[in-house]
Amino acid sequence: MINLYDTGAYLVHGRELIPDSREAEELCTQRIGHTGKTEAQRGTMTHAILNAHNKSNSMRELSLRFDALASHDLTYVGVIQTAKASGLTSFPMPYILTNCHNSLCAVGGTLNEDDHMFGLSAAQKYGGIFVPAHQAVIHSYMREKHATCGGMILGSDSHTRYGALGTLAIGEGGGELAKQLLNKTYDITYPEVICVYLTGKPQPGVGPQDVALSIIGAVFKNGYVKNKVMEFVGDGITGLSADFRSGIDVMTTETACLSSIWETDDTILHYYAQHGRPLDYRRLQPERIAWYDGVVHVDLSQIEPMIALPFHPSNVYRIRDFKQNAADILHEVELQAKELSGNASIEFNLTNKLKNGQLHFDQGVVAGCAGGTYENIVDVCSILGSSGLGNDAFALSVFPGSQPIMLELTKRRLVEQLLSSGALVRSAFCGPCFGAGDVPANGGLSARHTTRNFPNREGSKPTEGQMAAVALMDARSIAATASRGGILTAATELDVVYKQLPYRFDDTMYKNRVYQGFGNPMPSKELCYGPNIVDWPEIGRLEENLLLGVASVIHDPVTTTDELIPSGDTSTYRSNPIGMAEFTLSRKDPAYVGQAKQYQQMEAQRKADADILPQVMTLIQGIPGCDGVNLGNTGIGSLIYAEKPGDGSAREQAASCQRVLGGCANIAKEYATKRYRSNLINWGILPLLAQELPPLQAEDYVLLPGIRAVLSEGAENLTAYLLRNQQTLKFSLSLGQLSAIEREILLAGCLINYYKL
Repeated sequence: MINLYDTGAYLVHGRELIPDSREAEELCTQRIGHTGKTEAQRGTMTHAILNAHNKSNSMRELSLRFDALASHDLTYVGVIQTAKASGLTSFPMPYILTNCHNSLCAVGGTLNEDDHMFGLSAAQKYGGIFVPAHQAVIHSYMREKHATCGGMILGSDSHTRYGALGTLAIGEGGGELAKQLLNKTYDITYPEVICVYLTGKPQPGVGPQDVALSIIGAVFKNGYVKNKVMEFVGDGITGLSADFRSGIDVMTTETACLSSIWETDDTILHYYAQHGRPLDYRRLQPERIAWYDGVVHVDLSQIEPMIALPFHPSNVYRIRDFKQNAADILHEVELQAKELSGNASIEFNLTNKLKNGQLHFDQGVVAGCAGGTYENIVDVCSILGSSGLGNDAFALSVFPGSQPIMLELTKRRLVEQLLSSGALVRSAFCGPCFGAGDVPANGGLSARHTTRNFPNREGSKPTEGQMAAVALMDARSIAATASRGGILTAATELDVVYKQLPYRFDDTMYKNRVYQGFGNPMPSKELCYGPNIVDWPEIGRLEENLLLGVASVIHDPVTTTDELIPSGDTSTYRSNPIGMAEFTLSRKDPAYVGQAKQYQQMEAQRKADADILPQVMTLIQGIPGCDGVNLGNTGIGSLIYAEKPGDGSAREQAASCQRVLGGCANIAKEYATKRYRSNLINWGILPLLAQELPPLQAEDYVLLPGIRAVLSEGAENLTAYLLRNQQTLKFSLSLGQLSAIEREILLAGCLINYYKL
């Protein structure tokens, strides 16, 4: 089904893979006359696109400028506020502001719509593009209107992926978008490129989510593609529609890769022509020889319907295998739920969903950038036919990804069919993907074709006694499950005649409602502020030394951004940095906020009177080499330790909320994603690494003497001291690889300060 190469490989003429060896180099030289891996590395599509967007003189250390930017209403206020505080005058490239995350306006009074009005006024003032609420999911709109073959797009959402349409797209934290708005660059070391070689053809009933989950299951836990670019090639691509390709592509985020790119062909040409943009198409393919740092070989004909059980898309099984061992597997998930919740007494029972050996779901959802595509929903209708859902607990909701998709489904009378079956058809909204819509009942289990099933991603709150869970499945198997009243059923178990209904794109509603302001800023326009839209608080520069109180210690194998700052209804306060910070780690470590505030208060006292905290100095006295450390040159803050933090969303609040509470550092064995590490740096939080570390406890202190000098001098390693009960333990930390600009940002205290200098 899926095979991972142990070595890199050459791809010859786009179809022949030759694993790395001395014989391979000789063979390639004889047949093509290339001069080695370095030359062949330039043969990838990735290299061509990065080279075209690189502003540095080196293809090793890249400085990239993007063609367009995209944000939704969970992130754009923070991006614009950051850029505005740093000198923004107008948007130098198309910046698309969509409203698909906090568009229900059901929580927090006027706050959500206040943000939307801020977004519209910002698009008018600075020359942006504003997509009103319920018009489109961010990634559906970007595919329809802004992806281009050979282009690059940066989005403040982790699922910014348009590789199937020939666009190298990257999801990052808001600070990186602010840099682009200020005509700065996105700076990275040239990434490794992994060949994803597709062969065969999917069997009927197998959908893009099945393929995506199979790949995620093969590569996430071993880090095979982490921070790398996945380049999709092979004759298996030809048989896949544009929707099918995009459905796989958007899920590459869950592999922890940096980005993705696909070969393009007549299918993609048709997509662009269909969407009124034929000139945005061009043929993309590797050169006659290309070198890849690894290979994921996928035989599409062997892919079967899959299920990703709580609490990660990589916790994946073939549905038929799961059915054979359902009780044992679900029991393991129950144990994991107790561990993740931190509450051994919590009652969360999934094995009670088994009745006569069959798993019963309470809910099905097909939604968003992954599930809400036209072809997915057409196939859902083919499977449901005239069946009704019944009047028991199981419910089905369908969220088309954009109004053009909704319009075509309406014209085809498929909305009528879905409504008649008892399903709910909603407007374009991302809520089911991040816990702000269709939250199941306590103890509930939801089957979803969305992007994630992290803990509490469905909206439950374990700290308040609420616990539910999501299993990811393809829309086809969700429809098959719905046709049997919620009993887990793979689509391949049914005999279905799939409707062939070509898509007709009609964007009249966009022409009537979307504000198109790029290139026409109105500087005199006043930004529209609501009571919850608050400027970033003042953040100080890095002191010569740091004394950090340990505010939280997390030993989970992976800590998601949803655990660092919960999604769902807490996101209502996204435009109020101080208000949002109150929710930091609230579902993982409820004591964190109070603990962090204690250290923040100590820093305020230190600044007010250097002699007011003599008890703090007693922790430092007598440490060899620390004679010059005193309260006049030693900042006080907090730190979080986590084994592997940052998997998941690109939301900068996962870092900025720590900073607002006085957080100055993370210590980790590794960071789950580049985007989380970038968020830390842009908010002035030291991204420290430690492979061996003394056992930290909450309320310990960690002293970083001379940290400012370490950064200024370009050093990577530093000496730290654990301080506990008048005992001192010396240990080593690493800053990892930092660019010169990243060091300057950390020295300044945050990105905003850096641009003010």
